[in-house]
Amino acid sequence: MANRKRKGRDISGWLCLDKAVGQTSTAAVGSVKRLFDAAKVGHAGTLDPLASGILPIAFGGATKTVPFVQDSRKLYRFTVQWGTETDTDDSDGTVVETSDLRPDRAAIEARLGDFLGEIMQRPPAFSAIKIAGARAYDLARDGETVEIDERPVVIHRFELTEVPDADHAVFEAECGKGTYVRALARDMGRKLGALGHVVALRRLAVGPFTEATAITIADVIKAREEGPASSLDRFLLPIATALGDLPEVVVGQRDAAEIMRGGSVLVRGNDLPIAGSAQATVAGRTIAIGEIEHGEFHPRRVFRA
Repeated sequence: MANRKRKGRDISGWLCLDKAVGQTSTAAVGSVKRLFDAAKVGHAGTLDPLASGILPIAFGGATKTVPFVQDSRKLYRFTVQWGTETDTDDSDGTVVETSDLRPDRAAIEARLGDFLGEIMQRPPAFSAIKIAGARAYDLARDGETVEIDERPVVIHRFELTEVPDADHAVFEAECGKGTYVRALARDMGRKLGALGHVVALRRLAVGPFTEATAITIADVIKAREEGPASSLDRFLLPIATALGDLPEVVVGQRDAAEIMRGGSVLVRGNDLPIAGSAQATVAGRTIAIGEIEHGEFHPRRVFRA
């Protein structure tokens, strides 16, 4: 039987995409995959269609580092409209309850501390969480009552940045994994007795991926019109971008070859931890992530491209 030809280019790296409002994360990843003619892509952290901002997209070997990015902090800026709560907790939903109360700056700031640190949060009914194998938003759209258990999330920073008028307030929140900004707005509205939902949402950062290195789909399309798919590779960030402050085990070519075969190598360097996760590099390129144990680096995931 003849070998099936692999579709797309075998490239590796990260693209820091600035997703536009109105586009799903799946559609954005699909567009990028076609424009780059890439064989393998993935992404770290879904953004709602209502939201814009940072959507890190992984190519090839970088998909092995997606969990590191998913576990990192996210920074959001969002606007809450007071007076109405919706079934989706954003402006795409149907109003389910109203309030005549409008909180002032002092009232809002007095409640910010209630949402700092580890808190319990109930995800929105319209979310991608699976319930008995089905997505919550599919069940909700079918008219079923969706009950999602509360779960712990961490809010590292929560600030009121602007009060443009009595009906709206603008916030910034730095959150840990699994936090729903729509739920944060909903719960803040309930605490204040004013009710509320998100009308604008932008993700400013996902771990090391920020607006400073972001590029839009329009930018990618323009570059693709001016050159071949390979010309887009200049937009890619190294695989190691996702690894942040993970300790670095620098190896030579001989040890690198052993690691690429899945073998362990002795660790050299007085500033390295005795044990724990680390990345192995050769000539400035990350070739594997793994664990340091008993003076040796043991690769867990090897990057072959």
